[in-house]
Amino acid sequence: MAPPPPPPPDPVVAALLDRLDAPVRTYLCRDQWLPAAAVTLLLRHGTDADRHYIARNPHVVGRPLPGLPGPARYAARPGPSPELLAAVGPGPFTTGALTALLRRHARRPRVPLTLLRMPHHLDPDRLLGEHARDPLPAGAVEALLLAGALTRTECLALLDARAGRPYGRHWHRPAVRAVRMGLLTCDELVAHVAPAAHTLLLGHLPVTSGLRWTLPEQAEMQSAVHRALRAPLGEDPRLWAELPRRAAGFPGTLPELAAALAAGAPAAPGAVRHDPALARAVRHLAPETAPADPAGAWERELALVSLAVPMDTAAEDVRWVRDCLDRSLLTGADVIRHKVPACWALDEDQWLGDIGHPDRHDRPAAVLAARAEADRLFDAALGDDADAWWRAARALPDFAGTLPELLARVTDGDSVSKRP
Repeated sequence: MAPPPPPPPDPVVAALLDRLDAPVRTYLCRDQWLPAAAVTLLLRHGTDADRHYIARNPHVVGRPLPGLPGPARYAARPGPSPELLAAVGPGPFTTGALTALLRRHARRPRVPLTLLRMPHHLDPDRLLGEHARDPLPAGAVEALLLAGALTRTECLALLDARAGRPYGRHWHRPAVRAVRMGLLTCDELVAHVAPAAHTLLLGHLPVTSGLRWTLPEQAEMQSAVHRALRAPLGEDPRLWAELPRRAAGFPGTLPELAAALAAGAPAAPGAVRHDPALARAVRHLAPETAPADPAGAWERELALVSLAVPMDTAAEDVRWVRDCLDRSLLTGADVIRHKVPACWALDEDQWLGDIGHPDRHDRPAAVLAARAEADRLFDAALGDDADAWWRAARALPDFAGTLPELLARVTDGDSVSKRP
C-alpha cells in the first residue's frame, strides 16, 4: 500500500476519513501506522469499531488508548503510600485543597495521579481559575489530562500557561501527552498552547530521555507550526528574524504572535530579548531564503538526476541516497522534489531503508526536511480543498512522476515547485 500524503489540516483529515469505505477504514485502524491527528479524530468522531481496532493496533504509539501506559495499569496501581497518607490525610479533598496538593507534589505525575484516585471534589471552573492566575506545574497538568475527567475545552485551557514561568525541566510533557493519548491534535496545540515560545519549541523539540515526540509526531507538530506561520509571515526574512525575539516575551498563543508581527504591532517594553533555544527552533522552521551553493556542483547535479532513475535494486537505491545525504549532495527536500515515483519519495523506507519503525530512522534531519517540503508543496497546491486531497491520494499509488508533477496534474496547472 502506498504511503499516505503528509497530514493535512484537521478538517481535511476528517473529510478524507469519512470518504473511506468500511473495509479500508478497518484495515487502516487495525493494521497501519496512523498519523497522530488521524488517531485523535477517529477516537473523537469515529465509530465504536474504529475505537476498538485502534486500541488494538500495535502500530499506534501509546497503545492502549487513551493514555500511557493505560487506564487499566493506573487502576491496578497500589493506593497511596503510608508516607503520602500521613502528609495529606485520607481525604476527601476540596478543589482548593486538591489544587494545593497538586502544586506541592507535582515534580512528576506519579503522586498527582495517586491524589486524583483518592476521594475528592473537583470543580473544573475553580481549578482553571487557579491555573489562569498561577499555572499548575507540568506534572499536575499531565496527571489532570490523564485522570481528571475533564472536557476537551478544559484540557486546552490547562495548556495555557501564559501567566507562569516560561520554562521548566518537564514543561513539554503535558503537550506531548495530550497528543499521545489521542486527546488533542497538533493543530489544536498550536492554536491554544501559550506562551508562544512553548509552541515554537514544540515544533523543534530536542531529543531527550523520557516522554518526547516520536519522529512522525515531531514532523506533524512541525507541519502544524508551519501552517500557523506560513500565511501571516510568508517568506519575509525580516518577520522570521523578528519571530524568536518577540516570542521570548510574548504571553499569548503563536497565531496571536504571528498576527501581531504581520500587522506591524510594536512589542511591549522589555518584551524583546534573545533566547538561544528559540533562535535554534526558528532556524529549523523558517523557509530557506536561497539554496546553499554546493561545493561540488556537478556531483549534486548527478545526484539530483539519479533520483529520477531508480537503480536495479531497492538496496542499491537506498545506499546511493544515504551516501548523497551524508556527503551533503542531497537534502530531504531534494528527495521530495525530484525522486520518482512520488509515492517512493513520500515513503522514507524507500530511500533510507526499511527499519520496521518510523521512529528509528538514523537520519532524522533528512526525514523532517522531507516532511516539511512535502507539507509546503501540498499546502501550496491543495490548501484546505478536501476534494483535491482525495484526488491526489487516489492518483498517488500509480503515478510515475515526481510529487510536484502529481500536484500539477491534480490541480490542472503548472508545477507548484518554485525551487530548483
